[in-house]
Amino acid sequence: MADSFYVPLGDGRWQATVHTTGPWDASSQHAGPPSALLSRALQESEPRKDMMIARFTCEILRPIPVGEISIAARLARPGRSVELLEATASANGREVARATAWRVLRTAADPVPSRYPAPEGLPDQYPSIPPPAGWVDGYLSAIEWRVARGGFATPGPSTVWGRMRYPLVPDEEPSPLERVLAIADSGNGASWELDIARWHFINPELTVHLYREAEGEWICLDAQTAIAQGGVGLATSVLSDVAGPVGVGAQSLLIAPRPPAHDQAGD
Repeated sequence: MADSFYVPLGDGRWQATVHTTGPWDASSQHAGPPSALLSRALQESEPRKDMMIARFTCEILRPIPVGEISIAARLARPGRSVELLEATASANGREVARATAWRVLRTAADPVPSRYPAPEGLPDQYPSIPPPAGWVDGYLSAIEWRVARGGFATPGPSTVWGRMRYPLVPDEEPSPLERVLAIADSGNGASWELDIARWHFINPELTVHLYREAEGEWICLDAQTAIAQGGVGLATSVLSDVAGPVGVGAQSLLIAPRPPAHDQAGD
């Protein structure tokens, strides 16, 4: 069994391991690990310790294969106070994901406490849960999940804690941003409203806004999903660590019925 989400192949190339496998298709990655990997490249692009990434968006252009991917990043808009970063992920000669991030200057401004509610209880108050039945495993087992309310087996809003069981890449401690992004893309799965056996609720993007860096291994999702007539959905999550909220995440959703099993098999 691999001991990281990705294995380096050199020259910006990475081999995705089984831990990246998403819940919809055994050949495609969950968007959490590649978002984290893209953020790693962004953070290494002309890094500045006097700045932090305040907004990250990942556009999922097509299914990201559980295989070899290439990552490239650049500083798109330099500046003294704000900078825009861009990164891409490619597979089989095609771009599969694109990320942008704004990083802002750290200043001496006085802090103002968040008015988002802190999670009720800490992760050690709840038992670990197994992957939910009916979902493709891989990523789900690579994260340790603890449910405070609702959860993957129950429809509706939920509050779940998660932490990575493996490092993103070998022999490297994940950064606070990587830990947040590895979990943040699970908001729609944690707050599903329609039966996964009958419906897709897939997000083509993930956007996370942060006002401080997360502390520690555990990230909490306080998630809910809204679905309109016509099949467009929105999953939103308050993101917290054990000290309280760190930001918010959002995912636009495609809500569509799953094709019959014979169609999925290609018959």
